[in-house]
Amino acid sequence: MIRSFAHKELKALWETGKSRIDKRLHGRLMRRLDALNAATRPEDMNLPGFNFHALGGYHPTRYTVHVNGPWCVTFTFEDGDAHVLDFEQYH
Repeated sequence: MIRSFAHKELKALWETGKSRIDKRLHGRLMRRLDALNAATRPEDMNLPGFNFHALGGYHPTRYTVHVNGPWCVTFTFEDGDAHVLDFEQYH
């Protein structure tokens, strides 16, 4: 289950369906957020097209799923829940 957000517009999209994030990305973001909300472990996000992987150099471990171009959703996972969700260009 999603527990917390670092990105306020990503949180707004999740909670209200509206956000200042480019509307062309809303569908892709919502598919990833829905999957993340249902996930019970990070590996549950290893789905076709998501390009799931762990990011090096973070403790606790941060994971990422690809959205579009350089944009990704990054998150931590603790006790079966997703935390600190961010929408960022990390490359």
